[in-house]
Amino acid sequence: MKTQPLKGMRDMLPAEQALRDYIQGQILETYRAAGFERISTPILEDMENLDKSEGGDNLNLIFKVMKRGDKLASALAKGEEKGLSDMGLRYDLTLPLSRYYAANRAVLPNPFKVIQTDRVYRAERPQKGRLREFVQCDIDILGDSSPNAEVELIDVTTRALLKIGFTGFTVNINDRRILRGMLESMGFAADTLDSVCITFDKMDKIGAEGVAKELTEKQLPADAIQQLADFIAAGDVTLDAVAARCADPAIADDLKYVLNTATALAGGRYGVAYSPSLVRGQGYYTGMVFEVNCPQFAGAVAGGGRYDNMVGKFIGQQVPAVGFSIGFERVCGILLEQGYQIPGAKKKLALLYLPHVDFTAVLQKAEALRSEYNVTVLPQAKKLGKQFGQLENAGFGAVAFADNDDVKLLGQNK
Repeated sequence: MKTQPLKGMRDMLPAEQALRDYIQGQILETYRAAGFERISTPILEDMENLDKSEGGDNLNLIFKVMKRGDKLASALAKGEEKGLSDMGLRYDLTLPLSRYYAANRAVLPNPFKVIQTDRVYRAERPQKGRLREFVQCDIDILGDSSPNAEVELIDVTTRALLKIGFTGFTVNINDRRILRGMLESMGFAADTLDSVCITFDKMDKIGAEGVAKELTEKQLPADAIQQLADFIAAGDVTLDAVAARCADPAIADDLKYVLNTATALAGGRYGVAYSPSLVRGQGYYTGMVFEVNCPQFAGAVAGGGRYDNMVGKFIGQQVPAVGFSIGFERVCGILLEQGYQIPGAKKKLALLYLPHVDFTAVLQKAEALRSEYNVTVLPQAKKLGKQFGQLENAGFGAVAFADNDDVKLLGQNK
């Protein structure tokens, strides 16, 4: 039998799990204080739903679950590769939320402000920063088409990040409608824009040359690719300059409103910036998209956007929707690397007892000590020095004894 978890999945030691519980608690507290309500959905979704969810490259990373019994035998006999699977593990929380809202909208408030903090699964090639099982922390607003929904999500998400100790970050914002308008003006056909955006979103990984190469391999117009390359090379491009290339420059008005309002709410605590190259890889985004970046850490710590068409796939009518997700695994990893300590956490104390002691009295003493410590009751070992070392390595800060009033602080001689 193998003792290690599967590649791309992790066991959590108590100290890391305690940090994760605290961080998630702080995020949830911020979300709930703003009127958002938490829901849960199953980890498995119908394969038809997943296949039609426009999840970009994530659709290639779905863990598919094979049919069972006679249905599997029948699909194998017919050689139907696609027919072998009828469900899959969710790759994010947006598709499940959209299905949930479609099924329950008659009993949900409008607009619906919702929290999801749960595990998702992607068949990634395991490497640092890319897991196959990980937690997402999402808030979404469904039923509000105004840009105030974007502003509120940015405000609540940034307050959660500030609360857990992140500073000096920038919220980068773009609008895919403006981006698509610009790309069309460069000569890309409307029916290729999703493909162009997926490639453009990889620029931070493959660079401008890689973007041009991939677009060329997709046999897109050389002149359009050159215009996009010139746009990338130009660097700092204003929103007005990009909007001017769209058939309807007024499409930028909502983005300007969000940028200005979010900047006012930031009050200098963090940055808010227009990012003309921000795309986000999921194909279901229909309007504004945003990411939070910290200069001292490579990559984003949060991201999201508007996806007004997703719920409509289930009910045949458009429902405005927008969401923001904190990269929980990344945030926890950064805080662990920084040696983050949970503020105000009680010190862990081990209450040691000898054999044949009155265990009722031991537990009563433990309860009395819990006003000051988090107390664990343990049998006292013959070699106290070794036991003290093990307790200290496990994060205990003190030891007490059931048969006397002594309290020994650990780690005092280092």
